[in-house]
Amino acid sequence: MIAHKKVLLLIGSGQSPRFLYHAIKEEINITAVGMEERPSRLQLLKGRIKRLGYGKVLGQLLFMLLVPRVLTTMSRERIKSLHALYGFNQDPIPEDLLHSFISVNSKACYNFLVEQQPDLVLILGTRIISERILQSIDAPFVNIHAGITPAYRGVHGGYWALANGDIENAGVSVHLVDRGIDTGAILYQEKITVESQDNFVTYPILQLGKGIELLKRASTDFSKGSFKIKDPVSKKSKLWYHPTLYFYLKTLLTRGVK
Repeated sequence: MIAHKKVLLLIGSGQSPRFLYHAIKEEINITAVGMEERPSRLQLLKGRIKRLGYGKVLGQLLFMLLVPRVLTTMSRERIKSLHALYGFNQDPIPEDLLHSFISVNSKACYNFLVEQQPDLVLILGTRIISERILQSIDAPFVNIHAGITPAYRGVHGGYWALANGDIENAGVSVHLVDRGIDTGAILYQEKITVESQDNFVTYPILQLGKGIELLKRASTDFSKGSFKIKDPVSKKSKLWYHPTLYFYLKTLLTRGVK
């Protein structure tokens, strides 16, 4: 147990943050959990259209409406076996630890951090954190990113690496959080092992299982006095978004990437 450090979890809603909490609670002294509510889909859609345009966003919407649902149904046994492999527990986080707010960048979150004064903040599944929040306390923020940064910043880093034929960079990163999008200093990075039955909905499970292991290592390093900063395994840098339905089907047929 890393008992002499006060650690706070800052998470999004959903299943994966619950898996993280239960996986580390026996080893890390989690004193409070801040959870941001799921952002408005309309708000996200407007921002995405502004960045990418109507045509691409329509393709992304068609993909997200169809493909993950089909793959989840097809992959029930694989998902179940991976959850068992990593010992994932989806019980709710205890109410006495949980503090909810609309956004990780809200005044409520700012006040929460200032009140808690943690030594370390661990992050999973939140929106991009503003500089104001990062500077609210004198503590490092550490994130599990489902991709090898900076080559696969943004979302679905495992899928994009495989879709690009870049198997060596299909993995997960644990990194310090800075003002950029997944650009902070690397603490640990490792490749995931993808089996023939894996696909778009199981890659993130593999990444989370490996990422939790790496996060524990980083937290132990911190408890001993300092993080171990590492060079990224890839020097490339690109921000990735959701694939379109057309791109996914094309890549499935031409490269067999599911």
